[in-house]
Amino acid sequence: MASDLQTSELQQRELTVVPLRHPWRWFSGAVILLVIAGLGWAMAEAQIQWEDVPGFFTHPVMLEGLLNTIVLALAAQGGAIVLGVIVALMRLSANPVARWFAVGYIWLFRGLPVLLQILIWFNLALVFQNISIPMVFSVPTNVVMTAFVAALLGLGLNESAYMAEIVRAGLSSVDEGQTEAAKSIGMTPLTTLRRVVLPQAMRVIIPPTGNNFINMIKGTSMASVIAFLELIHAANNISSRNLEIMETLFAAAAWYLVMVSVASIGQHYLERAYGPR
Repeated sequence: MASDLQTSELQQRELTVVPLRHPWRWFSGAVILLVIAGLGWAMAEAQIQWEDVPGFFTHPVMLEGLLNTIVLALAAQGGAIVLGVIVALMRLSANPVARWFAVGYIWLFRGLPVLLQILIWFNLALVFQNISIPMVFSVPTNVVMTAFVAALLGLGLNESAYMAEIVRAGLSSVDEGQTEAAKSIGMTPLTTLRRVVLPQAMRVIIPPTGNNFINMIKGTSMASVIAFLELIHAANNISSRNLEIMETLFAAAAWYLVMVSVASIGQHYLERAYGPR
């Protein structure tokens, strides 16, 4: 009886809830805000003509560089995807010659820096004066190997080696039992790949491919070393006339952020399209 009375008395008491305090959370937040405010103040006080940046953002040379950047990134990534799928299939092939060729291809183009590959392609005429097929055609290498082509080959071939491994990982993630089931109902290998394997492998392939495309957009800036008019080279061309170096670079930076944001949105919707339903 006494215990029942004690229990009822405890239930009737008002319990005071003391919230857990997080002083370091508030301190770290204050530090972050102070750092941001300091950076903002420093940028505002810097010798930068901020009012000129919007004009450089829409400058004709900058817009031409933007267009060239988009074309180069899309062409290099598109070619890399096609080559990557082919090399990945060779890598998974039962043919030892095809398999070892794919291994060597990936080792070579993934092992060399992209900038080095671009420079090698751009200076190919020092090794081969003409590109020819006997009895078919022959053209000077300098005519074929323009700055755009050299950048396309350097970026695209390097990316294709990474895409081959991404595609191989995606194809390997699909259970072999599904391939065997497709064969049992009379599907050809190509139909099995297109209708059974690839739709499931895309869940593994799309996220790293989207990240690589974002890197490709930024990687086009390396083409500036061979005087290809992309965003960085366009900014340098403008600033060489007016000496507003930081202003033109900030305009180029804004365009990179716009392109990366659009690519990230596209990647998000692709992942949703191929994600679990």
